[in-house]
Amino acid sequence: MNLLPVHRTRAAARGHQLRLSGRKGRGRGGVGGSGKRPGTAAAISMRILCGVLLIVVGVYAASAQEIASAGDLNTRIQQIKQQALELNRDLAILEEELLVPMDSRMTVYLSMDVGDFLTLESVRLSIDGTQVTHYLYTPHQLAALRQGGVQRLYMGNVTAGNHQVSAVFTGKGGEGVDYERQAQLAVEKTRGAKNLELKITDPARQQQPEFTVQAW
Repeated sequence: MNLLPVHRTRAAARGHQLRLSGRKGRGRGGVGGSGKRPGTAAAISMRILCGVLLIVVGVYAASAQEIASAGDLNTRIQQIKQQALELNRDLAILEEELLVPMDSRMTVYLSMDVGDFLTLESVRLSIDGTQVTHYLYTPHQLAALRQGGVQRLYMGNVTAGNHQVSAVFTGKGGEGVDYERQAQLAVEKTRGAKNLELKITDPARQQQPEFTVQAW
């Protein structure tokens, strides 16, 4: 009779213990469920890193596109400049052909091969006693002529027939003294273009410059 209450008491105790164990299990499950899972933080960090990388790549791509666009723009500007120069040259040629037709054209060029006996300062060109041009030279232009350059001094309309062409050269002589000389040439203008050359030389044997006018 006394054992039965004891047996029930032990069974009740075991049941109570099982219930406590169950509660503890649920409690552990509850704590684990309410905390953050280990993989969640890593996933968030990875998404943030990917987003940053996408932004950086986008910035670099935009910069590269801007650089490429700037390069294309500079190339286009250079092309437009070149086209403008070619158009200007073509317009100048067309203007010459319209204003100075080939049949009535006379062109006078100037060249020089001088050393120490003359520093050219100016040239006055006259046709039939009428001055058609007066040109003053800079040191840079003289240097170009000394290196073999040829200057187109005059181009204009001249009627067919006989004409007198004269040129007056002024400058400094070998010792710095003022120098002035004149050269003349009688030319016959026929149908078609006429080309003349004013040539300055200073042979060492003569120690003074020579001025000539010759037709091509």
